[in-house]
Amino acid sequence: MTDTTDRGTAREFGSYEEFWPYYVAMHSKAATRWIHLTGTLTGLALSAYGVLRRRPGLLLALPVIGYGTAWPAHFLIEGNNPATFGHPAWSLRGDAQMIRMMLAGRDAELAETAAKWLAENGR
Repeated sequence: MTDTTDRGTAREFGSYEEFWPYYVAMHSKAATRWIHLTGTLTGLALSAYGVLRRRPGLLLALPVIGYGTAWPAHFLIEGNNPATFGHPAWSLRGDAQMIRMMLAGRDAELAETAAKWLAENGR
């Protein structure tokens, strides 16, 4: 699979496991990761509320709030394009994995993974 979201540089990944460090590197700054977490959890909460209250319009909260907060963070904080543009399914999986790790108190591990990938790939 080819990714052209990293400032136009083509990236190919053969598996999600190969994509994962790249995904984390595209979220190298803690602020970007925390904005992702906040947007995703807020969207999930409003969507769940919509299900419980039978307000189907609130199901749109997850993609609208989730992406609506995450994408600007890439442009304004990271200075890159969202990995979602090149790898939507793997990015969704990566977002879930990243958020699980953050909720488990493993944000420092994510920062290390990002730094390692960036160093190995000349960033």
